[in-house]
Amino acid sequence: MPGLLARVAPDLGPLRSSPAYRRLLGGQVVSLVGTQITQVAVPLQVWEATRSSLAVSLIGVAGLVPLVVFGLYGGAIADAVDRRRLVLVTSTVMLAVSAVLLVQAVLGSPHVWLLFVCVAVQAGAAAVDSPARSSMIPQLLPGTSLAAANNLRQAGFQSGMIAGPLLAGVIVGAGGYGWAYAADVVSFAAVFYSVLRLPSMPPGDGGRPAGLSSVLEGLRFLAGNKTLLMTFLVDINAMVFAAPRALFPALAYGTFHGDAATAGLLYAAPAVGAFAVTLVGGAVARVRRMGLGVIVSIAIWGLAVALLGATSWLWLGLSALLVAGAADTVSAIYRSTMLQLGTPPGMQGRLQGAHIVVVTGGPRLGDIRTGATAAWWGTGASLVSGGLVCLAGIIALALAVPSFARYDARKAEAARGG
Repeated sequence: MPGLLARVAPDLGPLRSSPAYRRLLGGQVVSLVGTQITQVAVPLQVWEATRSSLAVSLIGVAGLVPLVVFGLYGGAIADAVDRRRLVLVTSTVMLAVSAVLLVQAVLGSPHVWLLFVCVAVQAGAAAVDSPARSSMIPQLLPGTSLAAANNLRQAGFQSGMIAGPLLAGVIVGAGGYGWAYAADVVSFAAVFYSVLRLPSMPPGDGGRPAGLSSVLEGLRFLAGNKTLLMTFLVDINAMVFAAPRALFPALAYGTFHGDAATAGLLYAAPAVGAFAVTLVGGAVARVRRMGLGVIVSIAIWGLAVALLGATSWLWLGLSALLVAGAADTVSAIYRSTMLQLGTPPGMQGRLQGAHIVVVTGGPRLGDIRTGATAAWWGTGASLVSGGLVCLAGIIALALAVPSFARYDARKAEAARGG
């Protein structure tokens, strides 16, 4: 039994071997709690002002263009400059946005357009910030530790995704939006502490000045690698057709007849399931057939979202979200590891930038789809149809590129050099 637990439990080796990785992860988790409080408070504030799921879904539209532009170009910047300095700049911009949200909440009479502007600026800054952070991990750790590091990163990420929405529901319900945005502002202290303590993080071999040619070089590399391209396509399929977050306010106040605390539970439930997966991260990280793991995980995600749309019972809906979150996290761990193993050091920023565009842009497009479909057919029909289309899509992609299911992580680690 002790041997079995040791194999199943998450590998803490990256935390022990790299103090820099430990600081980076810790600061990111604290900041994520604040960010999630804001990301729940903003749609609740828009819902309160408009009572429209379509208006809530348009929050995703506001951030989509800056996300795509700055995600691609931000990745090129991360391959051209010191990544540590770049993260300090982007964190300063995001802190300023949170401060603006705090001020508008304190002054009262919020303007929905101002909330959308804040979302757009924050999305642009985050799109530059995230590829720089992700590119740091292969610089801090060897290839054999990347799956474990991604599992720990997911554990920290999901901890923030649990705590942030739950705190948002409590804070908004008890004190209002001003207190929620204030918590986000305070959380940035952890970001600056963790990044300032990092060593210099130059892009390494293969880095080149940022520009259109640099971006296109990264996209050509991606287009020429079927395995890496598939890690993007399967996630687009899952998020565009089966992203449920835009409907959480409508589910909370309408289908489940609840309040802000109910919305907090819905936002947190996927993260609870995701965090549970990271507790058995040792077993997850040891899987060699990561492509097959992604395919199965996304199929489960689609079925769980369809179940969420088919029920009017809160606890069954929360259970479906737990399963969906667990499946999405397994997929994320494998896709991140495959991308890091298959990308040269000097191109990590550009590929991570494209990855961020897909990972965060896909759900925004999904928000538009679910919001618009809910306006026409209703909340439940939107979720059920999206989940089933997602299932059909992952089956079609797996049949189109059968080599993806045969991907062997150990062979990729050996090719990378350990």
